[in-house]
Formats: sequence, C-alpha cells, structure tokens
Amino acid sequence: MVRRTKADALATRNSLLDAAEHLFQAHGVSRTSLNDIAVEAGTTRGAIYWHFKDKADLFNAMMERVTLPMEATLAGTARTASTTVNPLLSLRESMMSALRQTATDEQTRRVFEVATHKVEYVSEMQAVRERHLQVRNECMAMTEEALREAVRRENIALAMPVATAALGLHVIIDGLIQNWLLDPEAFDLMSSGRHTVDAYLSGLGFTLPAARAPRRAAPARARAVAGARPPGP
Repeated sequence: MVRRTKADALATRNSLLDAAEHLFQAHGVSRTSLNDIAVEAGTTRGAIYWHFKDKADLFNAMMERVTLPMEATLAGTARTASTTVNPLLSLRESMMSALRQTATDEQTRRVFEVATHKVEYVSEMQAVRERHLQVRNECMAMTEEALREAVRRENIALAMPVATAALGLHVIIDGLIQNWLLDPEAFDLMSSGRHTVDAYLSGLGFTLPAARAPRRAAPARARAVAGARPPGP
C-alpha cells in the first residue's frame, strides 16, 4: 500500500477546495453535493470526510483561504494602532487592500461571489452563518479599536459612538463589494471605494492628507483665443 505524504494530503485538500469553488459558483452551494465535489476533484467522498466534517466545514475552509490574509492585515492594523504613525491611514489602507484583492485576484472574486450570492443559510450551513458572524464581529472590533485610537490622536469628538462609526465603515466596504460583484463593469471598485471611504472618514471629522487636485483643462473658448494670438517675440 502506498503511504500518503503530508504533501499528498495537502494537494488533495486543495483540489477539493478548488473543485468546490468552481461548482459552488456555477450551481450554487445548495445544488452542489459532496459527491459532485469529489468527482470534480478526481477523488472520493471518503477523501472529503478525511479533510472536512461536512459541507459547511468545507465551505468555511474555502472562505478562509482568501479571507484569512485580509483578517491578518486588519488585525495587524488594530494591534499597532497605538504605536503606528497614523492609525487612520493604516486602517484606510487595510480597507483599500481588501478592495484591491477583490478587484484583481480571480480566486478572491470567485469565493466572494459564492459567499455573497450563491449560499443559503439553511440548517446544514448553520456553521457557515456562525463563522460569518464571528468574522464580522472580529473585524468590527478591530476597526473600532483603530478608529478609537485615531480619535484620541486627533483629539476630536465624533457625532456618533465609535462603534457606530466602525459599523458604517464595515457597511460601506461590504456594500461596495456586494454591488460590484453583481456587475464588475458598473464601476471601478478601487476608485469608488477610495472616494467613498475618504468622504466618510472626512465626514466623521478626521483629517486626511489633501489629495492633489487634478489640473483643470482650459475651456475650449479660452484655448481657441489663445491659439489665435500671434506668437510672441
């Protein structure tokens, strides 16, 4: 009997997750069986149960492949908020990083599309709902921590509780991603996200580095008049 190595086991696990991503995206989570995933991955149902307890466990593992790096970035921002030069800009960059990864990484886009539009929180997926809530609450707590430190640094008073401000920022990022996934051609996720987040933070009372104003083109009439002038000596 051939002895399987850790590398073999990891390769099988990843092939199952890859198969799940594509099948969930194509058919939806509820219409995709574990047997479908095993066949797509070229393995057996036994291999699935070796790596995952059930479909919900597999789904959460699929999500974590793309979300854990984002969560780590935000956690780093919260952890260093009291020592970093500008906690607000660090938080802003972590939000932009999430949007950038969604817009430019095909796997992230596929997984987020599944999580946003292709899953139902039915009984067998209860663990997915619980994981979703856990991640949301952790992200909210880390965002709140970074905002609280930014408030202290700038010595300002927000017009709302910091927890509510953190919720608003979360809703903005979440809403942008969900709407962009519906029609990626409708708007530029990075550009729209940057403008929206900056407007929100400025509206809260934070001071952001002034963006360089774009050079305005001269009106057509002014250009025509300038063109009609005789050249100088």
